[in-house]
Amino acid sequence: MTRLSVDDLPRWLLAVGPVAVLTVVFALLYVTSPFSDLASVDSASTIEIVWMVTIIGAIAGLVPVAIGMLWFPFIRDLDPRYLHAFMALAAGVLVFIAFEMVGEIVEYGAAVDRTLVSATVAVVGVGGTFTVMYVASTWRQHKMASHGKSGLHIAYLVAIALGLHSIGEGLGIGVAYVQGDATLVMLLVLAFVMHNVMEGPTIVAAVARETETPPLRHFAAMGVIAGAPVILGGWVGSFANTPLLAMLFYAVAVGAIAQVLLEVAELIRFDAEAVLSRTNTATFVSGFVLMFFLEDVLVDLVLEGWLVPV
Repeated sequence: MTRLSVDDLPRWLLAVGPVAVLTVVFALLYVTSPFSDLASVDSASTIEIVWMVTIIGAIAGLVPVAIGMLWFPFIRDLDPRYLHAFMALAAGVLVFIAFEMVGEIVEYGAAVDRTLVSATVAVVGVGGTFTVMYVASTWRQHKMASHGKSGLHIAYLVAIALGLHSIGEGLGIGVAYVQGDATLVMLLVLAFVMHNVMEGPTIVAAVARETETPPLRHFAAMGVIAGAPVILGGWVGSFANTPLLAMLFYAVAVGAIAQVLLEVAELIRFDAEAVLSRTNTATFVSGFVLMFFLEDVLVDLVLEGWLVPV
């Protein structure tokens, strides 16, 4: 009996499959409104709060990242030129997230009484993280046996950067939960599901250029690194949320993304020499615009009542 594999599936199914899975998850959240009753949060024990925030964080972070990674079989068989374009699209996603977090840093900085302290936290967070990741990346590249860039290495760096970003998402969820604002919790979860599903292909884009597919454990590890910090942020937001702490998380994430963007550019240059080709530029802009649509336009529609959960 012949065993079927993912490679035997039609290309259109590999492209549409994750969208179908996301639609089912989104519909279930929209219809069931699992976080509609938070009336007992004031009397909940610490363990109960941690458990519920963990569940919410997993739905908002781990699930959509895993769904997005299901696009790997489709991305893997792309022509190298289009694979580079997909990596450029991933870079556009990262740049949008970075710009978004810079705005959050400014907003939280305004809430801190001591301007010098907030500015120091922002500069040290961004610069320190970039420097540490750059040094670590350079050291690892020198230790690698091959002379080329490792796609798996880049993918892990992307996952780390996205994971640091995800802590900020969790902060918002944790604060909304302990305040007993069920509507806001639901809106945040829906928004982050739409937002984070694009993190999956952003992570695996670099791996797709490898001649051999890495073991499944690497995909699981990268998914956890990118998505699980939503849970960590939820814990922090539930018990110890402060503007200065939020600034630090966002600044660290911006520094990590800056380092990852440098790595992605070098990876494309190693394969194709020209980073800013017409196709790469177009997909980079598309990634930025797509995240703007997912993060701002759709979320605004939800908040204004056009897409209110039942």
